[in-house]
Amino acid sequence: MSEPRQTGAIGGTGGAGGTGPYDLITMGRIGVDIYPLQTNVPLSRVETFGKFLGGSATNVAVAAARLGRRTAVVSRTGRDPFGDYVHQALRDFGVDDRWVTPVEAYPTPVTFCEIFPPDDFPLYFYRRPKAPDLVIHPEELDVDAIRAARVFWITGTGLCEEPSRTATLAAVEARAKAGPTVFDLDWRPMFWGGEGGASGDGGATGAAAMATARPYYEAALAHATVAVGNVDEAEVATGARDPKRCAQALLDMGVELAVIKQGPKGVLAAHRDGRTAEVPPTPVEVVNGLGAGDSFGGALCHGLLSGWELEPMMRYANAAGAIVASRLACSSAMPTRDEVEEFLGAR
Repeated sequence: MSEPRQTGAIGGTGGAGGTGPYDLITMGRIGVDIYPLQTNVPLSRVETFGKFLGGSATNVAVAAARLGRRTAVVSRTGRDPFGDYVHQALRDFGVDDRWVTPVEAYPTPVTFCEIFPPDDFPLYFYRRPKAPDLVIHPEELDVDAIRAARVFWITGTGLCEEPSRTATLAAVEARAKAGPTVFDLDWRPMFWGGEGGASGDGGATGAAAMATARPYYEAALAHATVAVGNVDEAEVATGARDPKRCAQALLDMGVELAVIKQGPKGVLAAHRDGRTAEVPPTPVEVVNGLGAGDSFGGALCHGLLSGWELEPMMRYANAAGAIVASRLACSSAMPTRDEVEEFLGAR
């Protein structure tokens, strides 16, 4: 199966080279994933690990670059060997690292996980006393580049602390919906002083964390054109848990396209003009579900850039996510165009 027919594509030069506006600029979390090379083993007993580039916004940029798009990341690392590794990995993936700058005071974050397929992948974030990617200052932003980018991507994590919160909101406000502006709802309650999931019974302080986050989510949505997240993440922004109610609420809050990921129930996309698409999941033997959502995000940006209709765009993004779920790593597992086409063609 070939890629969907393009209608009204807005182009792309591919790779980190080239001139003119970037196809995609993402802003947010960056770091190093230290993932076990053994599955179904508690972290306390794991003996071998692999080192990978990580961070959701970074993974989305990598995913889009693997699909031939010219991408860049706005973020910060520590001035340390892991920071050096992040820069080298970005370049190896063809992602422009010019806006990834060092912070003297804090180390580059690392993230560990446990892998218990098919649906249990606990994450352990080491981001204290503060993660450098939360020390992005508004005055450091290249506003002209952000405004000119064909797609701009922010995350909920970028809103959890200052000065990143103000910088993230300043970036989307300055962009002024000049093109697709995607808000990845990206709910990590522990970054907001919470525990557990986002549902009402999701943790001892889950509700309080959501209440703290909601005004900032609302502020970001006022300047976004696309919102994407799972039901838990959408609940943070809207207070609703029914996927269709979540999507409508996000549209009412100002976006043009709401994308609600429903795990085993597939994905729902709803556009302000009344178009909708509900696409079932793509069956796959799950190895590590972490990173699948970022692959979905990179493919979503690829579809937006290509001007695809909702249903083929969701099918393509689902396929890209499924491929990563069938692999161990995140960034290095992101598929190429040929791999996604081959995967779809076999279905």
